[in-house]
Amino acid sequence: MIYNIRGENVEVTPALREYVEKKVGKLERYFDQTPSSDVHVKLQILNNDQRVEVTIPMPKLLLRAEETHTDMYAAIDLVIEKLERQIRKHKTKVNRKFRQDDSLKYMFKNELEPTMEEVPNGATTYEDEDEIDIVRTKRFDLKPMDAEEAVLQMDMLGHNFFVFSNSVSGGTNVVYKRKDGKYGLIESE
Repeated sequence: MIYNIRGENVEVTPALREYVEKKVGKLERYFDQTPSSDVHVKLQILNNDQRVEVTIPMPKLLLRAEETHTDMYAAIDLVIEKLERQIRKHKTKVNRKFRQDDSLKYMFKNELEPTMEEVPNGATTYEDEDEIDIVRTKRFDLKPMDAEEAVLQMDMLGHNFFVFSNSVSGGTNVVYKRKDGKYGLIESE
């Protein structure tokens, strides 16, 4: 893994860099081969809070987590725990059907669908009632997956919706998180 560690309002000391690399390096045990991807780590101080964001874009999978704590080292530990939970959850839920042929690790590593890039809430802003100003455009490939996998991808990204191509119906669908904590599915006709 190639580490890209940067700090906002904080100096990334060699000790802090070493701690991040050691902790993120522990995630390698979940894979058959060491992933050859970049690890983007953003360390940030906001008032009295220490914030850590980790993004690991891999082929066919995006791992991302962020955590805030009063201690930077504790925030790093918490964000690594979140990433481990994401990996375990993804391996057990998405690949449940592959358990019988003992290829769980292999399927997790090589057969996952790519995730869409992060789409921030409020991508459009309204300045005037008659004018809509689109401030950002994102493009991504819609990969076939089922609704359960789309919900997992949405949760891993921390978004409240996810657009995907339904592998069963072939149409473009959207899953979203409802206010009551359950999930909804929008299907095209």
